[in-house]
Amino acid sequence: MTIKDVKHIILILSGKGGVGKSTVSVQLSLSLKEKGFKVGLLDIDLCGPSIPHLLNLEDKDIHQSSEGWIPVYTDQDQNLAVMSIGFLLKSRNDSVAWRGPKKTATINQFLTDVNWQNLDYLIIDTPPGTSDEHITVIEKMRELNCDGAILVTTPQEVAIEDVRKEYTLCKKTGIPVIGIIENMSGYVCNNCHECTNIFSSEGGKLFAEFVSVPFLGRIPIDLRLGNRTNSIRSISAEFPDSQSAKTFQNIIEIITKV
Repeated sequence: MTIKDVKHIILILSGKGGVGKSTVSVQLSLSLKEKGFKVGLLDIDLCGPSIPHLLNLEDKDIHQSSEGWIPVYTDQDQNLAVMSIGFLLKSRNDSVAWRGPKKTATINQFLTDVNWQNLDYLIIDTPPGTSDEHITVIEKMRELNCDGAILVTTPQEVAIEDVRKEYTLCKKTGIPVIGIIENMSGYVCNNCHECTNIFSSEGGKLFAEFVSVPFLGRIPIDLRLGNRTNSIRSISAEFPDSQSAKTFQNIIEIITKV
């Protein structure tokens, strides 16, 4: 089955790099899988594919079949399928220095030629900016059952300015905005677990209120989340009482009702 058979598609967007889109994409995918859904995670950040590393899949390969590309699965039950340009690179250090047309062709292939089987949710992790990759995806989303986009930002003003551009892109292209996540919102002490706002705070919340879209929650800098690279269990499963877990649980409740 191709992407046209996927029941729900959600884009993870942000105008700025380094705000945690890939971490959010992974946590949402794992959380949905743990809720019993069949999930796909598509990494279209061609120049900085981090999903294989985050899920400890860097040594895996993808293969062609008569029905298209076969994604990599994180579990034997095949409840979480992953596709990334990272699987086509020889090592994590290889760079992808492509012009726009080749990027567009690769993303189109990922969007049309992957055999996702019977997915409930497809999470698409996008690169920063509003360039070729985003235009290609958004054009394809017009033909499909796209639930909308989740915008990820950090609380600082410079990040809000970039996510504002991404919000404008969604409005211009008719992609619904499901809500905004404020990532790296404060620092959780590893000993006392209190949260301190080492940067600014509530920038994402104030922007969400300004543009009248749901504020999905705050995710603080938490070493328990940062140190969980290569884990295939969500932070909600391992640390259910943490602020990050509560935020992701809230997001899952919202998107499963869309």
